[in-house]
Amino acid sequence: MNIAMGTAILFGTLAVLMCLRVPISFSLGISALFTAIYLDIPFLNLFQKMATGITSFTFMCVPFFIIMAQIMTDGGISDRLTKFCNVLVGRMRGGTAIVNCVVSMFFGGISGSSIADVSSIGAFLIPAMVKEGYDADYSVAVTCTSSVEGIIIPPSQNMIYYIVAAGSGLSISTMFMCGYLPGFILTMALCVCSYVIAVRKKYPISEKRPWKENIIIVKEALLGLVTILIVAVGITAGVFTATEAGAIAAVYALIITAFIYKTIDFKKFVGCLIKSLKSLSTIMAIIATSNAFSYVLSYLKVPARVATALTNVSDNPTVVLLMMVLLMIILGCFMDMGILIILLTPIFYPVAMSIGYNPYHFGLIMVLTLGLGLLTPPVGTSLWAGCAIANIPIEKSLKGFLPFYFTYLVVLAFIIFFPEISLCLPRALGYV
Repeated sequence: MNIAMGTAILFGTLAVLMCLRVPISFSLGISALFTAIYLDIPFLNLFQKMATGITSFTFMCVPFFIIMAQIMTDGGISDRLTKFCNVLVGRMRGGTAIVNCVVSMFFGGISGSSIADVSSIGAFLIPAMVKEGYDADYSVAVTCTSSVEGIIIPPSQNMIYYIVAAGSGLSISTMFMCGYLPGFILTMALCVCSYVIAVRKKYPISEKRPWKENIIIVKEALLGLVTILIVAVGITAGVFTATEAGAIAAVYALIITAFIYKTIDFKKFVGCLIKSLKSLSTIMAIIATSNAFSYVLSYLKVPARVATALTNVSDNPTVVLLMMVLLMIILGCFMDMGILIILLTPIFYPVAMSIGYNPYHFGLIMVLTLGLGLLTPPVGTSLWAGCAIANIPIEKSLKGFLPFYFTYLVVLAFIIFFPEISLCLPRALGYV
């Protein structure tokens, strides 16, 4: 009776607080506290779990990646990346749409955030596409769907959430490496989808630029892309840990934007730090309270009960995984992605391990599956942002999303059924 009532108190309190729009960090902490009071769990245990969550070495990379992303965003890197991608692929049919997909891949390697991608790149690419003759729903669909590339291309905040929430000593560097190839495949799939639609609807070809202008654009963009290389090559080659790579990349980003691009002065740099502090404080609070929430979950044996329930339906690992994926897709329509990773990882992670899935492969599946929720109503934060920029209602944009939803699900299916897509790089380098 105590276990059943404790579980009801934990999830009931969380649901009520979230319906009242209490910030998620407070909702997690308060629901864990009320349940602990009912079960006579010492408060010291909760506080120790909260402290452990934000003092781990894994978490130390987060501030550096946040600062790096903020500096590069405020320093105008998104505009330079867009021009660079236009030089690479802009002369194809529907070139601006393909540029949108490719620049999101690069920008994802800087921001690690879908909503940041839509807000920065979409702010000028969506109006530009509409002006060139693209349909508004297509422009929004391309921008929003390609922005999800950033959640699996390192440095990904959501991957860090997964690693911290799993609480099993997993390596953030290995998790990052699992995202590169799937991120590239998703980008190419979206480019193909964009091109096929562009050909069928006879969308325009971008204007040709002079060679001298192209050379200047490439030079400026390559300096910014070195930031991505520091993270990607440094971690992959084992030169840096994720924390060291984040610190070095942040310093490099400051040097480039302040002394080469000259787009960041002291006042803007202080503004970057203030914005970064706001983001960091929110993330720290969520991670701290989620650890207390996860502790109570384990005390109530919720993960074990979920595992038993799922395996009672079927003993086939693939069927169990697909049930979890379906549940994540449904929940993703109603809750924010970061919150779901924090809530579901302590429950689903033990289930995935019990049926033999690699923890890093499952992490990538989980992040990519929940990423679909960013594009689906009624919550879909990236969807709302894109529609707001284009000034069109969500219901009008959904038709344009259908081929991109299908493409996204095909890529997700490939990653689920072919684990080597995500694991081949870390295995080749001896990380897995």
